[in-house]
Amino acid sequence: MATHRRRGIPLRVSLVAATLVLVLCGLLASGVAVTSILRHSLISRIDSTLLDASRTWAQSPWKHSMSNGEGPDPARPPSKFYVRGISPDGHTVTAINDRNAEPALPPSNDVGPDPTTLHSVNGSDIEWRAVSVHGTHGGLTTVAIDLSDVQHTVRSLVWLQIGIGAAVLVVVGIAGYAVVRRSLRPLAEVEQTAAAIASGQLDRRVPERDPRTEVGRLSLALNGMLSQIQQAVADSESSAEKARGSEDRMRRFITDASHELRTPLTTIRGFAELYRQGAARDVAMLLSRIESEASRMGLLVDDLLMLARLDVQRPLEHHQVDLLALASDAVHDAQAIDPERTITLEFLEGPGTPEVLGDDARLRQVLSNLVANALQHTPASADITVRVGTEGDDAVLEVADRGPGMSQEDASRVFERFYRTDSSRARASGGTGLGLSIVDSLVRAHGGAVSLATAPGEGCCFRVTLPRVSEVAAQVS
Repeated sequence: MATHRRRGIPLRVSLVAATLVLVLCGLLASGVAVTSILRHSLISRIDSTLLDASRTWAQSPWKHSMSNGEGPDPARPPSKFYVRGISPDGHTVTAINDRNAEPALPPSNDVGPDPTTLHSVNGSDIEWRAVSVHGTHGGLTTVAIDLSDVQHTVRSLVWLQIGIGAAVLVVVGIAGYAVVRRSLRPLAEVEQTAAAIASGQLDRRVPERDPRTEVGRLSLALNGMLSQIQQAVADSESSAEKARGSEDRMRRFITDASHELRTPLTTIRGFAELYRQGAARDVAMLLSRIESEASRMGLLVDDLLMLARLDVQRPLEHHQVDLLALASDAVHDAQAIDPERTITLEFLEGPGTPEVLGDDARLRQVLSNLVANALQHTPASADITVRVGTEGDDAVLEVADRGPGMSQEDASRVFERFYRTDSSRARASGGTGLGLSIVDSLVRAHGGAVSLATAPGEGCCFRVTLPRVSEVAAQVS
């Protein structure tokens, strides 16, 4: 229970209390030392005076008549001394001053030749400093002086120290609390920052201080830790977002692949059932449709296998490839497929030659898919232009058409697998919806990028950039 209470004490209170305890110990030590030194100094002065007086009185012969103590007597000791003598014949003679009655001191035989502090035998709180010496005329002389002045001086000093100490403790407590509170202000800022971060404000930081101080080094360390935490949280959220996106794409891919495969399979099954039942009148047409759907399904499976290989990042063949030659072949092939279409080849001016290091067959497929996409999704009257050239350290390929174009929403998803811009997902063109996805994967496998610039009514322009041979060679070297 006591431990729990101690844990609940604020740090600033504990620090101030510890400071006050240390100051109190210092005041007590200094007070005891000063009081002891002062008392010792006063006693030393009294002892010196006492010894001088005792030697003076020891040289004087004692008279028995001095013991009456009545009336002024030139033989009485001056000032505050008390003298008691024992004559050689054993008589005791006393002389007291005008300030004190005869004190109740112990017998002279109990007092030695060195100054000694004595207490009154009658219980009084008065202390005496006394010394006994043997006189030159015989006998024993005892000289004493009361210490009331010393006691009063010491008592006054003690009370003065108590008052000053109390005032010092109050001042130190107030000043210490203010200093500690100001010194701990950065910790309060750390607490506020931590609370803000806990509420979701991950960009909050502790105010920076002088790095030469402990608080400054603490703030730097905390800010570094907070930056790492923020980066870790951002990376975690990004990874989670990517994982969710990948999961969504995989789910959509599986759904679309199943849908794409189910359509030709259903068609083949239907025609096969008609043939088995003998209901088909035109067997040649039926077999032609079955063959067509099987070919379509084969193309789909081939495309899926290619995407799967690209996903696992299997190495491609790398040879020096001239993109101008590939573009020329692609234009000739397209003109052979659609002789009525205007398809042209243009060269983009730039430094060097458009030669890259890559897989010739895969790069031909990139151009083939882009040109085929333009042929399938634009009217017969829409011109198609293939451009090739260089730009900086990259080789550039462009396939542009003057078709209807597409919206920005469609353009942002055009490279997704099985994505078709028409909402009905019509398959009259015979495409699988994987052509542009294959283009994107092949280009990225070659270290390049593909983009689309389009707008409704302004056609489409697919742009492929690939590192030129000189850039790749420089990286390898």
